[in-house]
Amino acid sequence: MRVVICGAGIAGLALGNLLSERDWDVTIVDRAPAPRTAGYMVDFFGLGYDAAERMGLLPRLTELGYDVPGANFVDNAGRVRARLSYERFARAVDGKLLSIMRPDLELALRERLPDAVDLRYATTVSAIDERESAVAVGLSDGSDIEADLLVGADGIHSVVRGMMFGDEQRFFRYLGMQTAAYTFDAPEVHAQLGDSFALTETSRRMMGCYALRDGTVAVFATHYRDDPALPGDIPAFLRAEYGSLGWIVPTALARMPEAHEVYYDQVAQVDVPQWSTGRVTLIGDACQAVSLLAGQGASLAMAGAYVLAACLADASSVTGALRRYETHWRPVVVEKQAAGRRGAEWFLPTSRARVYARRVMLGLAVLPGMESLLGSSLVGKNAVRLDDLSAERLTTS
Repeated sequence: MRVVICGAGIAGLALGNLLSERDWDVTIVDRAPAPRTAGYMVDFFGLGYDAAERMGLLPRLTELGYDVPGANFVDNAGRVRARLSYERFARAVDGKLLSIMRPDLELALRERLPDAVDLRYATTVSAIDERESAVAVGLSDGSDIEADLLVGADGIHSVVRGMMFGDEQRFFRYLGMQTAAYTFDAPEVHAQLGDSFALTETSRRMMGCYALRDGTVAVFATHYRDDPALPGDIPAFLRAEYGSLGWIVPTALARMPEAHEVYYDQVAQVDVPQWSTGRVTLIGDACQAVSLLAGQGASLAMAGAYVLAACLADASSVTGALRRYETHWRPVVVEKQAAGRRGAEWFLPTSRARVYARRVMLGLAVLPGMESLLGSSLVGKNAVRLDDLSAERLTTS
């Protein structure tokens, strides 16, 4: 069996690993000229953590990850006003939590790819021809591949989704925010941060910083913006948007790298009524983007790839496997997307009053019984287990 996967992010690389283990002939293409180095810290837990454990990835992810004691919300003078303990966070998810930079998560997946996997950067899908027993895929490097399956794992702005299902705006739910991430070099800031994640306790815009082991500082910023269009000059926009904040924000803005080294995009969700057609399907953010607000994008990308691979493992037909994949995985995604929308005000309050309300809520988190409440808010009240989505369960349902 042969598969072409468009997108070398978490979902695409995870699926490439899983299918190559099942003796599929795997080609992965990505439009980027090289692996991405810009990205932000993610809290990796839930179904994706379970999938990584089964794939044997946890030792490497733990090595690349960070031991974060907590997230501190600070005022313009750098004084801590509220704190989220990661120890309590970890207990709420049975200790199955690690913090890792998104590019490092992708690195671990790339390292694990067998030599037989054909990984091509600066290449994307340029033509798709569905046939009864195969799908012909034309690539931008001029080559053509006849495959049993084409997978669009190319993010919220998916080329494959656009070619097969239509204009992006039909499926795009802009959540009124945009986000940026980059790293900068400032030894004095690195020393000041210590090992905690620090965020500005501000309304309508928030900047967070974390000291990385290479001596640099990672920046993550989110702000409300009514216009969904991306700014033309991103560094200039960020300096204007965040320029009035104090603490270490002025240094972070002054040492911002060139625009091409800054990750910047909309905060959005993707809702595609149908994930598959014929021998073409979507995974990851191409069909299930939950947004930063839900906090589980990386985990769901890994888990979604695991479920798709499980469906394909024992399937009598590719198309039948794709139907089962969507039937069993879509409800999980829908629930996480709804949770993300509900949590928007907690993630980035729109007023000082709501900032204060979050501070009070975090203060109450130390009370007895709050861990179980935190756990259900993170993984969902009706949490599904990866075992519930195993190949055995899927093939007998």
